[in-house]
Amino acid sequence: MIIKEYVCEDGSCPLRAWFDNLDAQAAAKVATAIVRMELGNLSNFKWIGRGLGEYRIDWGPGFRLYLTQDGDQLIIQFVGGTKKRQRSDIRQAGALLEEYKACKARAKQTGY
Repeated sequence: MIIKEYVCEDGSCPLRAWFDNLDAQAAAKVATAIVRMELGNLSNFKWIGRGLGEYRIDWGPGFRLYLTQDGDQLIIQFVGGTKKRQRSDIRQAGALLEEYKACKARAKQTGY
């Protein structure tokens, strides 16, 4: 699997901003989860609707990564968060997914 962080049209990266504020131990847990996804281990992953998936990390406050799959080998990560912020994180990830789809459609139309 190829794992990519989504970069918004304005150049920001919500997942990176969240990840950079984690303490070292939490960052290591999240980085390990990402490596597991790259290796094809999606055992903690489930689809939550409208093309959006959630990868659960059962440690600490219950970390979550929100993502979509584009094709057979590409996973796009949108945001990360905790169980406590799950609803707002899902809303944010859904909005980013719609932005991603719109950008992809425009690129297809213009040939970029």
